[in-house]
Parts: sequence; C-alpha cells; structure tokens
Amino acid sequence: MAEIANCPRCNALFMKNQVSTICQACFKKEEEAYEVVYAFLRKRENRAATMQRITEATGVEEWLLQKFVRSGRLKVAQFPQLGYPCDQCGTLIQEGRICESCRKALQKELEQFEREQDRIKEREGTYYSYRGKQS
Repeated sequence: MAEIANCPRCNALFMKNQVSTICQACFKKEEEAYEVVYAFLRKRENRAATMQRITEATGVEEWLLQKFVRSGRLKVAQFPQLGYPCDQCGTLIQEGRICESCRKALQKELEQFEREQDRIKEREGTYYSYRGKQS
C-alpha cells in the first residue's frame, strides 16, 4: 500500500510503496548514474576496475555502486572486483548479507545457544524430594 513519505535523499514528498523507496527525480538520477557506470564497465579495459577506480572515473558514489551490486544490476561474475560490505564486519563480499567468517561465527554461536537450550530442557521436569523415614 502506498503512503506519502519524504525522499531520504532530497526530502521531497512522494508516494512510497514496496517498489519505490525514493522520489522519481532521485530515481532518474540513479538510473543515469547506472548508465554511466555500465558504459564505463562495458569497455574491456575497465571490466576489472575496483570500486575506487570506478568512483574516480565516473563520479558515482561508492554507496550507489554497492547498491547496484547488491540488487544484482551489476553482476560480480562479469565484474569480479565489485562487491559490497558485510553487514557484520564490513569486509567486501559479493553475495549474501554477511561474509563467510561472520557466517561461521554466527553458526557457532547458534549451535552453542541450542546446546544450552537443550541442557535447560533436560533440567526442567519433575523433581522429587526425598523425605527420610518418618517415625
């Protein structure tokens, strides 16, 4: 469902929905930036360019390049030096939301949590009190 919101980039009012999270003017600017970046990367000598090199050559900000990669508009299979930061540690990655080392650390913590939960469940239950002989 659409709602009126301020554009996070230019603060203009627009109708926000699931597809459109920025105003039309900012969307148009993003599309123009994408065309500039894609034209730059289409040249054979630029296909292995790093994010910094693309930013210097095109003037497109790095966060916008990362958005293009994250959304799949720039394929890392075609442009191997592109990526975006891991949500956890900031390491440059090319797929998913977290890097392999953060994923392994998170998995280890989850396994430890599950073991502790199992231990707690084992302790829960019926307890019997021992009463000695009563005379």
